[in-house]
Amino acid sequence: MLTSAVTEWTPHATPAPVQAAPAEDVDGALVRAAGRGDATAFEALYRRHSSRVHGVILRLVGGHAGRAEDLTQEAFVRAWQALPGYRFESAFTTWLHRLAVNTALMELRARRSRPQASDDEDALDQLGTTDSAGHMTALTMDLERAVATLPPRARAVLVLHDVEGWKHEEIAAELGMAVGSSKAQLHRARGLLRTRLGGHHEH
Repeated sequence: MLTSAVTEWTPHATPAPVQAAPAEDVDGALVRAAGRGDATAFEALYRRHSSRVHGVILRLVGGHAGRAEDLTQEAFVRAWQALPGYRFESAFTTWLHRLAVNTALMELRARRSRPQASDDEDALDQLGTTDSAGHMTALTMDLERAVATLPPRARAVLVLHDVEGWKHEEIAAELGMAVGSSKAQLHRARGLLRTRLGGHHEH
């Protein structure tokens, strides 16, 4: 299964006595402060969550580091603008992740409406070779590279369904396709991955 490194950030000043607070509690306090315009609190949220947000966006755009970085920044700008209206009806991480995914999907839809660029063809050249810890297994790297070379819509369905855990109904709504098309794209993506990774499977 695809994985992404998550960088945790701990505030420098923590009240004593120290007892680790659940991530949801830490996020909640930071979100409330950021929603009132506290830029320092929002910076803390960015440092806590930017790595994972960047990871899913990177996969959605096929490993193009520059596009992923730009879209990650755009996602957090949108999050800053939307935070005053955040009502805690879902976990902050869920809310932020969906906002980030939607930011990437909007970019993918915009690209689809333009003449097809060739940048998906050179995704292998753009994809990094190590994770944030400085290492990556050969099979994981092969999988990441193979995902990057999938057609954009098939790649988006695969990432959203198999990595992010979205239902086909949610994917279909976000990508503007029928549920059957989402299922067909997932089947296509998995088939392409099996073909491209065939030489690396151990039986």
